[in-house]
Amino acid sequence: MSDMRIVDLHCDTLMGGWQNPAWKLRENEGHIDLMKLKDGQSLCQLFAVWISRSAMETTNPYDYYRALVDVYHREMDANTDLILKARSWQEIMDNKAAGKMSGMLSIEDGVCFEGKIERVEEAYRDDVRMVGLLWNYENEIGYPCRDDREEHLRGLKPFGFEVIEEMNRLGMIIDLSHSSEGVFYDVAKHSRQPFIASHSCARALCNHRRNLDDAQLKMLGEKGGVVGLNFYNCFLNEDDSPFTFDRAAEHCKHIADKAGIEALALGSDFDGIDETGEMVDFRNMPVLLDCLNKYFTMDQIDMIAGGNILRLMKDVLK
Repeated sequence: MSDMRIVDLHCDTLMGGWQNPAWKLRENEGHIDLMKLKDGQSLCQLFAVWISRSAMETTNPYDYYRALVDVYHREMDANTDLILKARSWQEIMDNKAAGKMSGMLSIEDGVCFEGKIERVEEAYRDDVRMVGLLWNYENEIGYPCRDDREEHLRGLKPFGFEVIEEMNRLGMIIDLSHSSEGVFYDVAKHSRQPFIASHSCARALCNHRRNLDDAQLKMLGEKGGVVGLNFYNCFLNEDDSPFTFDRAAEHCKHIADKAGIEALALGSDFDGIDETGEMVDFRNMPVLLDCLNKYFTMDQIDMIAGGNILRLMKDVLK
């Protein structure tokens, strides 16, 4: 599999294993399974433990977290002929040398920590290497993005500063997609390591609270961070029109212009979004890369496909 080159920073695929006991990572009806990853030139896929608020109606967030971690390890262990777990840049490289794709575990919404700082190290021991601090709801860490300007400027809570410190100590990637602007700048000021927005787009091209404005993009680039382009139509187009490769390329161009080419990556949000337009599923990732040649050189496209986030992983992960 010498064509492995793509690192995708965010998918919600593990949810399938919670919703359906018969679900398999190897082949399923979603945007991502192992056969689609292989066809789409995956090098490493970040699998998010998204703490579903509907699941929280019947299960506390910690128990739900544990259940999805179990799904991840079960499915990875069952498919070692194709994919191996990765906890570092070196393990991704080792897996590639062995002809295997890599999977890496992340959290989307630190609500599962429930204000207990020891849970961060527990997540590290579970092989989690990236944590999205917020989802769409306030938690013990801080505040999510909001349309209301005053609410959008609310930042980290005291526990949130503890989490940043602990993640820096352990060598975990801080993910600010879904975070408020206040949280973004608190992390930019206090984190000793680069941070990312795993699945976000450019606010200048689509004025949505989930997207990063030009000042945030500039700051993220200055701090050595990375933003993963989200494929969700609502974040690409203000009229919610479906994903097109051309529109995705325009967002990539804008992000690179404002944050620097070193700050651009891919964060599909596959299996967490309903409408995928021209992208359809992971198998079309190489088509997207081909479409980027309108704005970028081949070397730059390799940076976007995986090189930029691999650099950050090498620097941050321990």
